Order: sequence, then structure tokens, then C-alpha cells
Amino acid sequence: MGATKIEFRLRVAIMAVIITLGFWAPWIEPLGIGKRVSLMAWLAFGLTRLGLFQFGVAVPVVIVLSALIAATAVVLRIWGTAWLGANTVLHGQMKAGVVMADGPYRYVRNPLYLGSWCMFAAMAFVMPPTGALFSMILLTAFLLRLILGEEAFLSHQLGQPYQDYLRAVPRLFPRLRVKLWPDGIRPTGRKPQWLRAMTSEVNPIGVFITMAFLSWSYDGRLMVRAIIVSLGISLVVHALMPNAPRLGDTADEHVAANPL
Repeated sequence: MGATKIEFRLRVAIMAVIITLGFWAPWIEPLGIGKRVSLMAWLAFGLTRLGLFQFGVAVPVVIVLSALIAATAVVLRIWGTAWLGANTVLHGQMKAGVVMADGPYRYVRNPLYLGSWCMFAAMAFVMPPTGALFSMILLTAFLLRLILGEEAFLSHQLGQPYQDYLRAVPRLFPRLRVKLWPDGIRPTGRKPQWLRAMTSEVNPIGVFITMAFLSWSYDGRLMVRAIIVSLGISLVVHALMPNAPRLGDTADEHVAANPL
């Protein structure tokens, strides 16, 4: 079942609560469920116990993995926002205009949601293992609800062109060879706004910097602070961004961009 309009409007707050609970993991001390050690360290110890790597090698392997996931988030978020437009991405309501099939939307229908999932997955490396599991299950379910809600909305608003797009482009797993134009879907003629997109996507960039550079300090508190700071800067940038509608985070109205 898809998300309601209220869930969509409050999506940032809902995801923030889930992420906060993931970092906090309040069940560890009173219930004794799990340990207060980062998923990054837990995975490194696990790889060592399995005999796959020595601990001195396992730690860099896990750090590089988290950085690659964070880098994927940055690419998808900036690429998707550049083509869709920061104002549409930040909008607090679902919008329908023309079918957006340019840029990453030619290969996957939800690059922004996919990028958000990768960003959350990278952040999970800093959470306790049980907190990471909790947050990723709930965030994955919530993102799917948002996607299904948008698909229902767009199907009603855009009709056959959107149905053609649904058949031509996969929902979440990119397909590089997509024969889109013969299906009657044409490019919108938009130009990507790269600088505005990079300014808008401060949060995933901050998460990448944290995982790629600060994680080598092995200081979990420092990494958590860096993620919080990047989120704070992101909120300030969104609030000050000219002509930006109400704050949102992952408005993947990818096929519902405003007409030019």
C-alpha cells in the first residue's frame, strides 16, 4: 500500500525519527539486545572471525565498502536532482506535470529514493548493529510506501504516458539498455542544473565525506557529529534556497516534473 499525503508531507520528520532511533538503539541497555558497538566494527570483527581477513585488513575493507555506498548515494542524488530540479525535489507535496525520462530517469524510475536508501545504508555503518537493522528495515519499507504512493498518484494524473514509462523503465534496479523513445516517450528538453543540485544535496555529500575520510579516525562520536552537522547545514541551505518550496527530502516526482 502506498503512502498517504500526510506521510509524504512529513516524510523528512518520519525518516529523521527512524534514523535517530537507529543511532540511539534504546533497547540495548535495558533489554540487553545487541551491543553498543558500531556496525562497522562489528562487521570487521565478523570478517576476522570467519577467517576471511586479518583484522588490520578487515577494517579498511569495511570502511571502503561504506564509502562506496555513500559515493553511490551522492551520484544518484545529485544526478537525479540536477535533472528534476531542486525545487521539485524539495517540494512538500506530490506534483504531476510531464513525464520526466531524461538523465537517470531513463534508466531507473526512482534514482532519488535509491540514492536516499544508499545514504541511509552508509549511515547505518555508524549505528549499533541492531539499530542499523531496525532503521534499514523501517526506512526500506517507508521508501517503498512513498514510491507506491507516487506511482498511484502519477498513474491517475498522467495516464497513458506514465503507464508507458512504467513498462519501459524499472522501478529500483537500473537497466542500462532501455528503449524508451520508440515507446512514445520523448525527452523534456530540460537542462541539468548541476551547481544547484550539488548545493541542494549537502547531506549525502557530508555522509560521503564522513565515511570516506573521518571513519579512518575510528572515532564513532566524531562520525555521528559530522553526519548531524551535514544534516543541519542541509536544512539551512534548503531554507535559504531561493524559490524553494516547503522542505522535503526525496520527492521522486521523477516523471512528474513541472512543465517548462
